[in-house]
Amino acid sequence: MHAFDVLGDPVRRRLLTLLADGERSSGELAEVIAAEFGISHPAVSQHLKVLRDAGFTSVRADGQRRLYAVEPGPLEEVDAWVAQFRHFWTQRLDALGTELHRGARGRGAPKRAGAPSSTSPHSSRRTTT
Repeated sequence: MHAFDVLGDPVRRRLLTLLADGERSSGELAEVIAAEFGISHPAVSQHLKVLRDAGFTSVRADGQRRLYAVEPGPLEEVDAWVAQFRHFWTQRLDALGTELHRGARGRGAPKRAGAPSSTSPHSSRRTTT
């Protein structure tokens, strides 16, 4: 199965997102996915099998538990393919960053407590009548 076929399914993408933080048991993954997607534990197991067969995850036994982890290889391949299109959004993100910086500079930095306020040179003069 092609990487984008694997990643095209929202359940499998969510499983990878959950695994991005580290190893998790199949039971823990099934509980989260069942609650979020309303699918059965056997259905979650099938999604985990697809991820494992495609090389996106690995599994190891820990007693009765099966612990899943992300395998970076297929994700690196996806990233390499997407890289050829990255210039379409990086220029826009750079431009957005520039505009945000200009806006912040135009508003000025927030005043610190106890900092003297800037005044015009004419405000310090006393007026006599």
